[in-house]
Amino acid sequence: MILQKCYGPGGIAAGAALLMALSMVIAESLVARTFATYLLRPFDIEGGPLVPILAVGVILFAFLVNIAGNRSIGLFSMIMAAIKIGGIALFGIAALWSSGFGFAAATQDAGDFGAMGFVASVALAILAFKGFTTITNSGAEVTDPNRNVGRAIIISIALCVVVYLLVAFGVGSSLTIDQIIAAKDYSLAEAAEPALGQVGFLLTVLLAVVATASAVLASVFAVSRMLAMLTDMKMIPHSHFGMSGSIQRHTLVYTVVIASFLAVFFDLSRIASLGAFFYLTMDMAVHWGVWRYRRAEIGASGAVILAALGFDAIVLVAFTAMKLQSDPAIVIFALTAILIVFGFERLYLRAWIAAAATE
Repeated sequence: MILQKCYGPGGIAAGAALLMALSMVIAESLVARTFATYLLRPFDIEGGPLVPILAVGVILFAFLVNIAGNRSIGLFSMIMAAIKIGGIALFGIAALWSSGFGFAAATQDAGDFGAMGFVASVALAILAFKGFTTITNSGAEVTDPNRNVGRAIIISIALCVVVYLLVAFGVGSSLTIDQIIAAKDYSLAEAAEPALGQVGFLLTVLLAVVATASAVLASVFAVSRMLAMLTDMKMIPHSHFGMSGSIQRHTLVYTVVIASFLAVFFDLSRIASLGAFFYLTMDMAVHWGVWRYRRAEIGASGAVILAALGFDAIVLVAFTAMKLQSDPAIVIFALTAILIVFGFERLYLRAWIAAAATE
């Protein structure tokens, strides 16, 4: 693990790694609630108790598929990936077609958010691309990982860029900003309806349900492996709580419980905000550690690392400033949680930076 190679098996490495795992769990709960929101759209149901109930349901479904074994996960994930990538791209093109392929925003007035609002929005956009960490956390399951993990990351990011741009252009050119805000949890379905009618709307909803369900499945598997790895490295404590089976089976249960808790008690915007705070903090710790301790060893460019660190800091500051205005409670909650994570790891490991960082 790069954090341990930089900081050694101390509180900083363990705390940042745990933040990464928590950000992935947060992404699970975010996607699970999105699944529930889309599933209820054909019935004109928004909010209410059915959203958290269905969100927990899809998380439990992911748990059951995971305990069925790696073969089930791999086959299911491959089928679902093909369906969602192709389907979302097609519906994005359909939304663009309905707008005449103009690539122009349906609303010219961007409001009063300015540069600060744009930079702050990047924090949430980062969450859309953090799924490639699922690949690295599943490296042990990949054939010839030294060659294929890097390729898989590049391919996944490239596919995401293409699909996300199609969706962004399709939604942005078909719906006004007010319409996007009103349909923020199911905007692709709303954008496709003018081109494909009610049938297209329902097919988009079905596609979104498939996409979110498969994303939860893959994320649950990756997080449970990561927590098991941290346990084996003695960087986090572990208790069986009377359960039988392997450590990864136990961490799978912990992952599902935490994700279900977040899906029940937090709405989509707050879940996304919490994930952005955790992920950016972890990412900055990685950049600083590589620049400070390992850049000469691995031949990394110091300028590139510092630029990435600076961009993360700018985005984090802008996002925090925006959230302090719109939802200060989530900022306080995120800061408290981050301090608790690092404080706990410092007490557990009894050092911030261990000797391995200077070897």
